[in-house]
Amino acid sequence: MDARQEISNVHMLHKDGGASVPLIELLRDILMPILRAELKPEILQTMSRGDIARHCKQKALDYAAEQGLELNLLEQRDLTTFLVNGLLALVAPVSPSPSSQQSQTPSARAEERARAELPPVTPPPAKAVVASGVTQAKQTLQPIILERIDASVAIKMSRHDLERDVALLVGELINEHKIQLNGSERAELVTQLLDDMLGLGPLEPLLADETISEIMVNGPRQVFIEQKGKLILSNTVFRDNAHVLAVATRIVTAIGRRIDESSPLCDARLADGSRVNIIIPPLAIDGPSITIRKFSKKKITLDTMLGFGSLSPAMAQLLRVAGRSRVNILISGGTGSGKTTLLNALSQMIEHGERVVTIEDAAELQLQQPHVVRLETRPANLEGHGEITMRDLLKNALRMRPDRIIVGETRGGEAIDMLQAMNTGHDGSLSTVHANRPREALMRLENMVGLAGVNLAPRAIRQQIASAVDMIVQVSRMRDGSRRITHITEITGMEGEVITMQDLFTCEVAGEGVDNKLVVKFKNHGLRPHCMAKAAYFGLDKQLLEAVMGQVTDG
Repeated sequence: MDARQEISNVHMLHKDGGASVPLIELLRDILMPILRAELKPEILQTMSRGDIARHCKQKALDYAAEQGLELNLLEQRDLTTFLVNGLLALVAPVSPSPSSQQSQTPSARAEERARAELPPVTPPPAKAVVASGVTQAKQTLQPIILERIDASVAIKMSRHDLERDVALLVGELINEHKIQLNGSERAELVTQLLDDMLGLGPLEPLLADETISEIMVNGPRQVFIEQKGKLILSNTVFRDNAHVLAVATRIVTAIGRRIDESSPLCDARLADGSRVNIIIPPLAIDGPSITIRKFSKKKITLDTMLGFGSLSPAMAQLLRVAGRSRVNILISGGTGSGKTTLLNALSQMIEHGERVVTIEDAAELQLQQPHVVRLETRPANLEGHGEITMRDLLKNALRMRPDRIIVGETRGGEAIDMLQAMNTGHDGSLSTVHANRPREALMRLENMVGLAGVNLAPRAIRQQIASAVDMIVQVSRMRDGSRRITHITEITGMEGEVITMQDLFTCEVAGEGVDNKLVVKFKNHGLRPHCMAKAAYFGLDKQLLEAVMGQVTDG
């Protein structure tokens, strides 16, 4: 009977529920002479164990595919181990001692018996490794585990099943390498390995820490975190740039995007809604960079912000009335100042009976209303086709009968479409923009309208802005790490070529208190709001007057 016929018979037994050991032994016997012919001892001496394992595994998978065989994860691992140990024996043949055979586990003894069928193939003794804790054990064992596990198969397994297989493999390798770990340390090692396989590896503990609001990966050896508004260098490290890139790829592929040399930057999101920005070489010179703005599991409301000291009670009441009165609000601020957090808080003023359409580059808004349609842009494919921009989504949103349109961030030509939407009956719309002061926010809007390619005179653009935007709320991250609303400013109209504005509330720094915390004073300018007519239409004019006349107390 020739080898192919024998493989076919054994494979039928395997598919019918028979043991897979005969199949692995047969494949080993067939592949070993081929590999010995390819990898002479002088070649093996120049290769690492990992390179040998990869070569053996690929050879085994290619041969199995030719024969129409499907090897599971355990079979691939065992066959690769047999082949690698057989080749290494050509370089350093050593006979095992009886005492070492007695101390082996049943699975290790079975593996030894299977290898013994080839007389020249005897595995070298395991090198003793003194591991100081989980970190060193992981550094020692992780490359070996990754060699023996097929990632394409592992990703299809449930975490529970993969955890079981990895735990068994870890147990074998710990015995093989004589690493001393107790039960809890073994469990922690398995958890870290699974985080690398299924999660985001070293970032998983940082994502689980609710005190961390932002994670910034600047290459493999430098991971900063933001806690309580302050940047801190964490102890988290990656193995190398390839490890960082593997985590970045896992993030973007989960939402159908890509990150490679042809598309070296990407905005994405995690499963919990956290926002992610990734940029890789050649644009990032020192290695892949990942920035994660974590999604808070705690719902932030205006009352929560009031407790943080981000605004005064009167400012909170004014914003509640503005939200319920369908005032068009533009939130302005710098990077990390809390624009999206405030937008989420203001969106809670929207009535549950209204239809809301949100438009974002990477969906991160967390609206609580039942009738919300979330739209997200799409980048171009490899051929440069299929891109869906914010402008495309805004135009489509107008055909979806929205009561309110929320644009996560206005940063380009979509500004003209947003202004037209606000001017055509979609009152109560919200958006954010990057700017340092309310007046600068209007200048940015004017510049972004120009990016749309429309041929409008500056005065016409300003008239569009003045009639569309009712209120600008300026937020800022101050030097003590706190985030506060520094301006609530209304747009009152036009005077000649200039948009007129009035400050209803401002925030002034009064000094510095304990622990370097800033002492601020929220100033009420006592002006009659321009949006009084809208508030009166909804029966909220009295509450609005109470807010601006200083009749709202801290209680």
